[in-house]
Amino acid sequence: MIREIEDRDVAFLFPVRIATRENRLSMDELAGIGITEVSIREAIKGSHKGWLYEQDGNIVGFAMGDSDANELTVIALLPQYEKMGIGRKLLGKVEKWLKAQGCKSIWLTTDINDQLQAYTFYINNGWQDLKIEQGLRYMSKELI
Repeated sequence: MIREIEDRDVAFLFPVRIATRENRLSMDELAGIGITEVSIREAIKGSHKGWLYEQDGNIVGFAMGDSDANELTVIALLPQYEKMGIGRKLLGKVEKWLKAQGCKSIWLTTDINDQLQAYTFYINNGWQDLKIEQGLRYMSKELI
């Protein structure tokens, strides 16, 4: 079941985020770039919105976007739930919301390795390479 992320969900997003197969970051690494329970709670009160996928009462994936920055900020899925269409559904929710917020072009960052599943996922969902800078791949998508 997909539903909007609420304040009560924030603590339960982190176990999913740190368990991803690709682009895995530890809690300390996330905190080091400013991603904490406090920062996420504040973000979803402002320009961020996200959706999560629940199965049997457990969060197995989520995605968020920032309408001020026109950015897909995160998509994370537990490895055992990959290739089931969940990521595509979560991505679609964020893209639809960003478009409704007036975003015409959106962007994201991902690993520079184009052999990773994440890169193929984005390409297959209409994203295009924009640039590689400071060890990150920037991709964009036009919302028509």
